[in-house]
Amino acid sequence: MSVGSSGKITKSDKPLNTKYQNLDKSKLLEQIDDDIQELNLLKSKIKQIEDDKKAKEQQLLILDGGGGNTTDGNWKDTTNYEALKSVNYRQYRQYELAYDRVKLFYKEQHEKQTVTYNIQARINFKSKIRDKMTVWDALIKLNNLLDESDPDTELSQIDHALQTAEAIRKDNKPRWFQLVGLIHDLGKLLYYYDSKGQWDVVGDTFPVGCKYSKKIIYYEYFKLNPDYKNPLYNTKYGLYSPNCGLDNVMLSWGHDEYMYHLAKEQSCLPAEALAMIRYHSFYPWHQEGAYKYLMNDHDLKMLEAVKAFNPYDLYSKSDLKCDITELKSYYIDLIDEFFPNKIIEF
Repeated sequence: MSVGSSGKITKSDKPLNTKYQNLDKSKLLEQIDDDIQELNLLKSKIKQIEDDKKAKEQQLLILDGGGGNTTDGNWKDTTNYEALKSVNYRQYRQYELAYDRVKLFYKEQHEKQTVTYNIQARINFKSKIRDKMTVWDALIKLNNLLDESDPDTELSQIDHALQTAEAIRKDNKPRWFQLVGLIHDLGKLLYYYDSKGQWDVVGDTFPVGCKYSKKIIYYEYFKLNPDYKNPLYNTKYGLYSPNCGLDNVMLSWGHDEYMYHLAKEQSCLPAEALAMIRYHSFYPWHQEGAYKYLMNDHDLKMLEAVKAFNPYDLYSKSDLKCDITELKSYYIDLIDEFFPNKIIEF
């Protein structure tokens, strides 16, 4: 089995990899999400190494020129040579060799995330209530996305949620920050409700209704999107205006947008928390520096918050699972503090 053009599992298609051909739809969704996370982790590491290398080269140019803008005359070499040695740039830059599923996923996502679809997705969100339950019960429901007996996967959804929250908690971050760690992926519940496949649940996000940035992963697949040649959408600003603010920009629909709107309407989380939830998959923005021309002063502050959260999402995964029974009471109290109605309308 594999992902067909509709985003569904089909028996007739040739499997991408026989290792995954027996995964059902929910497991495949999670496998794709894991691959995307690993891809973003590699990109983040490479970017840091390249930044370190560039800084060293600039420092060497200063020294070669007989001095420079140093404050104390001393220069400390902070380049991570071991990391540089261990990175095979050619291998990591050819992501498609290792991530066939990711490549096909983004092909479908980039083709189908149109302005028309995004408007309809938001109408659907506003027009009905899909479920009613506590946030904790929703985490348990989300946990069913992953079959723990699957030998190809070790972490469940709630494991990742608790690991992220616990890492934030151990760093003595505010309680609202801890809660973001717990619920940042809770929007994947969308899979159970209105999703059309994998492409409108997971993956990096981006603005629709304006020119696509070439810093978006697999940018070339946007050429298959009908909005790509639409004169209303294919200019720099498209539907928007300079420095209009990201609050006024429509991002591609998925678990980030879904959970952001739920939290915005039904929680008392601060603006920084809402930004972390909404933008944590907006890698073209918070990692690549794209779309700065749409930002306002508020977005500059939110960018700092998202950058503070991102390492916990990427680097908190561990083979050591949290004790759910032991942590349950603490996190239910935390949830109730910021979701005072307790029963959430999903």
